[in-house]
Amino acid sequence: MDFYAETGANNYRRIETLCKVLADLQNSGEEIMLVSSGAIGVGMGKTGLSKRPDETKKKQALAAIGQCELMFMYDKIFGEYNHSVAQILLTADAVETEKKRKNINNTIDELLSMGVIPIINENDTVSIDELEGNKIGDNDMLSAIVSHIINADRLVILTDIDGLYDSNPRENPNAKKLDVVTKINKSILDMAAGTGSNRGTGGMITKLQAADYATKRGIEVHVMNGTDPKTIYDIFEGKTPGTKFLAHR
Repeated sequence: MDFYAETGANNYRRIETLCKVLADLQNSGEEIMLVSSGAIGVGMGKTGLSKRPDETKKKQALAAIGQCELMFMYDKIFGEYNHSVAQILLTADAVETEKKRKNINNTIDELLSMGVIPIINENDTVSIDELEGNKIGDNDMLSAIVSHIINADRLVILTDIDGLYDSNPRENPNAKKLDVVTKINKSILDMAAGTGSNRGTGGMITKLQAADYATKRGIEVHVMNGTDPKTIYDIFEGKTPGTKFLAHR
């Protein structure tokens, strides 16, 4: 879900609501992680750029600027609800071996045991490959990979439509949302190709790919509209506000 525009403008109301919901869920006994994005866009806003640059070094510099702003914002908002946060920046090579994945798992486990909310993003500042397209995939896939590393119970992916539809709801008023998907196959992926979000990297298809990765590793996945983050509560109350993808191995 885009909480940050390409101009770097933040939707503060939505971000604050998301942080409040996550803090509340943590208070109820859930262990929460947040996979975030937007460092380059926020960096653009801080430096007054209106167009995303093509040069890799400029994108790296903007990511460095924007990441500071993002973490400052998360630290401030979560702090208002008496929660601490920690930053974890990952690159593709950080998850390529079992030893490296174990190191990530150990760090996250310790943070969660301390009651700290880990905030995870790809490290666009140092990883040229990621900025040029040879990366983990995007933050959807990153969230799935990290969910697997820590053996999460569920993964919630926020987007700007209500879930997976059998056709594009922006073009077809009779499009029907799928409440539950038992298994992701070619026909499901074909649906995603026609119902993509307008925002984010890759739209709905990348969310389906992430859901496929996670569900095959025993993790339940929810793809839902993040316009009102309070809807996340519904998932923890046994409801299906978006599309639920059942876990299987």
